[in-house]
Parts: sequence; structure tokens; C-alpha cells
Amino acid sequence: MAVHGNQTSEITIDTAFLTHVDLGLNSSPKFLSSRYFYDEIGDKLFVKIMNLPEYYLTRAEHEILREQPNAIISALGLDKDTYFELIELGAGDGTKTKELLKPLVAQDFKFDYLPIDISQHALDDLEENLKKEIPNLSVKTQQGDYFGVLESFKNSEHPKVVLFLGSNLGNMEDDEAASFMEQLSENLSANDKLFLGLDCIKPSAVVLPAYNDAQGVTAAFNLNLLNRINKEFGAEFDIWNFKHAPEYDEQSGIAKSFLVSKKTQKVWIAALDQHISFEEGEKIHTEISRKYDTEILKAILSETAMVIQSKFTDGKNYFADYLLIKG
Repeated sequence: MAVHGNQTSEITIDTAFLTHVDLGLNSSPKFLSSRYFYDEIGDKLFVKIMNLPEYYLTRAEHEILREQPNAIISALGLDKDTYFELIELGAGDGTKTKELLKPLVAQDFKFDYLPIDISQHALDDLEENLKKEIPNLSVKTQQGDYFGVLESFKNSEHPKVVLFLGSNLGNMEDDEAASFMEQLSENLSANDKLFLGLDCIKPSAVVLPAYNDAQGVTAAFNLNLLNRINKEFGAEFDIWNFKHAPEYDEQSGIAKSFLVSKKTQKVWIAALDQHISFEEGEKIHTEISRKYDTEILKAILSETAMVIQSKFTDGKNYFADYLLIKG
């Protein structure tokens, strides 16, 4: 149901999001960033997605960390007598990371775990949970932007291991991913390591259902972006006039999600004081999920000082965790 403009004064306007909506929906082709999926409803839907039978990504990476923690620790080449900082970019609920944290603590490695997240609420929940599950773990949460926080560690003389799991790099276009990795590399010292989770290129029969499940949860997740614009900006999107449409190219390894207008229509957005026009079949690009192989990763890393040292995969070779070292 549409939320009309006279209600928008009751909430605080997210000006960055509104500016993005203005730019994206007035562009050709239209786009909206996946970073705006995550309101309260979006968060809950994504938790459901991660538990869907079709959504292999989380299970595959969890398998790697659950089944191979000692091999990963060995590859990291850590000295038990040398303190290091274990930094995670966007830890979430820490489910997968705990598979690595528990043996590191049990084997008496000397380290602090420093999860970085923009959400202090998420960090507080993670810290409370870790105190119960791994009471001997030293946790020092770091609220803020990834690179803002990493900058503060730049002059640290301690060895660093950075975790960037969940194929989050795959949510970036290749040039953006290359820039991200270059910036990350610049914030690390020689011999610091990065443990990077990436979804592997695989057949459409495996990939597409992960973004278009039988229960319609991924469709609801994508369409909720329009509901969010309705609620926050007094827009009048009728989500029944749009459909979720994922695409995947096996050759390039790039999956994309779109919202497609089912008819020619105009949608009022009160906070922008304008109508947005849609043609029948017109797409709004909402998400990219790049799948990787080693050659693609090497190309992304070409302008950095990062070198691939090891690769760990699940039993089906659906997912890979790469260990990189800064030269």
C-alpha cells in the first residue's frame, strides 16, 4: 500500500539515500544500489535467504571454515609467540568466523579480534554473543567505515590478518572491486594477510535459483527496496506493477538482479516532488553478484601489492577462500 507525502515529515529523511534514488531513477538505464536493501524488513528477509535450500553461498563458505580451520591456520603462518591483530570487515553475526576463532583461542595464539562494522548495534550483539561462546577471546569492536578504521591501524607494528568473507567483493563492478582492493592493500603493511571469500563461476542451473528461490524470498527482498522508498520518501510504488528478474551470464560469471516494470506507468515520489516514468519492460538494476575464478581475481589485484598464496574450496567447488599476502 502506498504511503502518501504528508506522512514523510514524521520520519527523518535519509538524504544520502534520497539523493541516490533521485540519481538512479532519473538515469538511463535506471539503477538503485543493493546497499539500500537493508532496512529492518530487508535484514529479516536476508536472514531467510541465507537459510534457503537454493542459497548455497553461506553453506559452502561455512563448510570451508568448519572443515579446514587447522589447514587455514597453518597457511597463515602465524607464530604462537607473536601477537597479531585479526581484523574482520563486516562480521555480521560471526557464525562462520567462530569456526576460525575457536581453534585460534584453543591453541593459545596471541591476538585480538577486531570486527569492523558501520552498525554499532550489530557490533554490540556480536560482542555479547562471543563473550558467551568464546569467553577467552579478546574482542575489540571497531565502529565505522572499513578504510577509516583500517587507516587507524596503518602504523601498527603488529602483524595483521584481515578477513573479508561472504563474497562481498562480488557485489562490486570490476573497476570498483579493483579500486577497493587497491585501497585495502595500501592500508596494510608488508607480509600482512587477507583471507578473501569469493563465489566461484558455475552453471546457471546452480546460480540462478540462489537469486530466484521457489518460495519467492529473494523476490520479496528485491521488491522491498520499493516498499522502503514508499515508507521513507512518500512514494507510491505499487509493487504488484513490478517483478523481480535475475540474470546470469556463465561466460562472464556475472549475476545481476533487476526490478522490471510490468506496464507503462508514472510513480509519484513526494520527497522528490516528482513523478518517475517507466516504460513497460523497463529495468531498474539493483544488484550485481560477480562470480570469480583465479584469473579474474589476479586481474582485480593487478594494481595492488597483494599476491595469492593459497586457495581453499568446499567439496563441490562452489566457493573459494583465497589467502593473499601483501608483498
